[in-house]
Amino acid sequence: MATKHLSLPVSQVSEIETRVLDATKTALEKWGVARFTVSDVCELANVSRATLYRLFPGGKEVLLEALHVRSLDEFFKTLLSRAENSTSLEDLLVRCVVAATTELRNDEHLAMMLATEPGTTLMQFTIDGLSRIVRVASAYLAPLAAQYIPKREADALVEVLARLVISYFLTPSERFDFTSEVSVKKFLNMHINIHEFSN
Repeated sequence: MATKHLSLPVSQVSEIETRVLDATKTALEKWGVARFTVSDVCELANVSRATLYRLFPGGKEVLLEALHVRSLDEFFKTLLSRAENSTSLEDLLVRCVVAATTELRNDEHLAMMLATEPGTTLMQFTIDGLSRIVRVASAYLAPLAAQYIPKREADALVEVLARLVISYFLTPSERFDFTSEVSVKKFLNMHINIHEFSN
């Protein structure tokens, strides 16, 4: 059974909102979380403060939150595209783990933020952000796994794998390479035994 394409409805983002969020990302890279200002974003996006506050009431914190939401949406849309046409639960999970790990490792913005703002950035993967990442991962990926196993088991399996991917990204293993399909298959069969879920 090939995995169907599933996607979540996402609110439409206007061209000017995209421009402001792109400018926020640039400002973060140039000045860091503590030093960049709303005025910096306005200048980079070529919009007035009034326009920015109309689009993002609350200013800087709301901008950061909106940028994080957009990043998560883009990340999981990429995973969905990689998961299309998977033919089994194992195939689906291997594709998702490999795609997620590869995207995280190749994310230049994330690498820069980890180097320059490690404390703030790590919080997105741990205390402040982990539960949200798990929720979003479940919303996007559990319906795909539920084509092969009951929904409750799909939710639990996606949560475990999401936590594992983050853990192995932050502290890479010398034994398993999550960017390798062969290595991920070996890991799944050794430590999770996904074939039991499929029976």
